[in-house]
Order: sequence, then structure tokens, then C-alpha cells
Amino acid sequence: MRGAFITFEGVEGCGKTTQLRLLEEHLRKQGHRLVVTREPGGPPIAEAIREILLNPAHTAMGNMTELLLYTAARAQHVYEVIWPALELGQTVLCDRFADSTAAYQGAGRGIPVETLGRLHQMACGGLQPDLTILLDLSPEEGLTRARGRGRADRLEQESVQFHHRVREGFLELAHQAPDRIVLLAGSAPIEHLAAQIRKRVEALLPPPDSD
Repeated sequence: MRGAFITFEGVEGCGKTTQLRLLEEHLRKQGHRLVVTREPGGPPIAEAIREILLNPAHTAMGNMTELLLYTAARAQHVYEVIWPALELGQTVLCDRFADSTAAYQGAGRGIPVETLGRLHQMACGGLQPDLTILLDLSPEEGLTRARGRGRADRLEQESVQFHHRVREGFLELAHQAPDRIVLLAGSAPIEHLAAQIRKRVEALLPPPDSD
């Protein structure tokens, strides 16, 4: 049986990586077989592209260059990591996926949704997550959190106006796909969020001893 594909999304500093790790810990204790990965990144080729994309020195990067690099990283990621795991019946937890491209390169950069859709189909056959956890947070609070971690990457250095467009893009996606995207407040206490996420995920996954 094909495994479940679960993604975590949101603006910079929303807490998605923390919640992914908490869910991973919980599911592993239950005995679920997991693959935990991230975008851009995952396999070595995609991780190398990540270094190019997030390097704060690359301020001259054009919008289409950015989109094509994200798409190339995702194509390799799906080919080398995500699809093989799903075909083995494993649950894949991924920190960002195509919804981030729709929010950042679509809403944020203004690239037409038709272009994004064509590239996504070419890169990975239009693969969509079974469940997406979207943590909503104001860009101001999120950027304060993110920049407090150390040197800001290329996207974290973008203007707050850009990040507001990204947030609106995410909220529009949640409106369009309410059956797939679970919208939660990123400002809520960590354990409260973790409990909400566990409840939604456990409703999706079969017991680990059922395969």
C-alpha cells in the first residue's frame, strides 16, 4: 500500500520545523516507518541546489532562475527520495513542498499559476501531499524569530511586503484546498499545536501494525 505524504508549510519562522520534529518523534514511538526530509533539499543534488538558492550573496538571482532551481531540486527530490519511500509504504514527512513554490514564487514573485502548474507536472507528475499542515503567523513575528537564529538567508532578507504576499498566498491555498490543508495558528503554544497535529495525522494513518 502506498505510504502517506505529509507536508509542513508556512512563512519564515512559523514553527513548522519544530512541529515536524515533534510529530516525527511521536510517530516513531508508535512504530511508524518514516522518511523525514525537506525542501529545497533532501538528496545530495537537491541539497547542493539549496545552497545556491538560499545563499544571501546571490542577490542578482532572477525570478525565473529561482523558480527553475526550486523545480529542479524538487524533481530530484521526488525521484530519489519521496516516490521510492511512498512506494515502499513509508510515511513521508516533508518540510515544505510545492505549496511553498505557489506562495513564494507565485504570490510573492508574481509568476503566473499556469506556469507553476506546468512545471510541477513536468517535474514530479503533479504529486500532491495527502495532508498539509499550514502554520499561519504574521510575517513580522516570523521574521523576528527567523532572524534571531543567526545570519538571515536570501529569502529571509526579502522585504516584509514580500513576506506579506507570501502569507496571503498560503492563506489562499488553504481556502482553495480545505480538505487537504489544515490551517493552524503558529502563535499557539507549541504543545497545543503538536496535539492538534497529532490528532489530524492519526486520523489519516493506519495503525503501524496493519501493513
